[in-house]
Amino acid sequence: MRQALAEHRLVFSQSTFDELRTRLYRPKFDRYISLESRERLLHDLNACAHWVDIGECAVYCRDRDDDKFIETALRAQAHYLISGDNDLLEAQPLPTLKIISAQQALAVLGL
Repeated sequence: MRQALAEHRLVFSQSTFDELRTRLYRPKFDRYISLESRERLLHDLNACAHWVDIGECAVYCRDRDDDKFIETALRAQAHYLISGDNDLLEAQPLPTLKIISAQQALAVLGL
C-alpha cells in the first residue's frame, strides 16, 4: 500500500469516504482489525487523499448507489477506479476511466 500511495493518488469524495467508514466499522471485521487500527487507517487515508466534491451523479451502472464512485473518479480525472464490486466492474465503458479489479491493478500499475 505504501508503494501505491507513493506513486499514485488516492481519491475520495465525502460520500465515498462515508461509505468506506460505515463498511469498515461492521462487526464482521472485528476479528481481523481492531477498532483502534480502523480509526488510524481512516485517519491516514483521510490525510493523504485527494478530495473532490461531487453533486448529483449521472447514471453509470446498474446499482445507482455505486455511481458516486465513478463520479468521484471522473471529477478527479483519475485514469483508474479499482473495485471488487461487480456492478462497477461491469459498468458501461467510459472513454477516460478504466474500472479494474485489485488483481488487475497490481499488474497495470506495477505494484
